[in-house]
Amino acid sequence: MTDDGTTTAATGTLGYEQARDELIEVVRRLEAGGTSLEESLALWERGEELAKVCRHWLEGARARLDAALAGPAAPGDDGTEDTAADAG
Repeated sequence: MTDDGTTTAATGTLGYEQARDELIEVVRRLEAGGTSLEESLALWERGEELAKVCRHWLEGARARLDAALAGPAAPGDDGTEDTAADAG
């Protein structure tokens, strides 16, 4: 959590690793205790925002992986004709 109260606007520009690392720090601080109720709530809210950023990145990675595993499209699937098959 930043001292200036940075919220959702800043999380949109975070990469996965940055969000994950900050989330780890938020969890560490919450588990350590010793914070006021207000600070704990602010940390929790920041943690929720960071978790959403991580989830977004992971869902995007999953979609890319699924697309790659699906393999290349068959000839002609892109709307073009397969000229090699027509030549014979």
